[in-house]
Amino acid sequence: MKAIIKHRSVYYKTTEVEIELPKGIDEYDSMEIQDYINDNEHLWVDKIDKQMSEAEYEYGFGMDSDDGWTDDDQPCEWRYEVNGCGGHL
Repeated sequence: MKAIIKHRSVYYKTTEVEIELPKGIDEYDSMEIQDYINDNEHLWVDKIDKQMSEAEYEYGFGMDSDDGWTDDDQPCEWRYEVNGCGGHL
């Protein structure tokens, strides 16, 4: 008779960068902000990739941090925040 011993550990990394939103973007219009961020990936995507490659792994799924993560059934999540409000990309 044999016993199978299994272990599953989840590790994650997080990072963030800031970009300047142009004047005229309504800070309360989430669609306008999302559109601007998505249309201007060149302002942030390489910075995020660089920071992610340098970030240390942390044990867990990352949901217990106070970073606003909400998709607890997803292995990856993209968010933005403006003045304490935000949403998913």
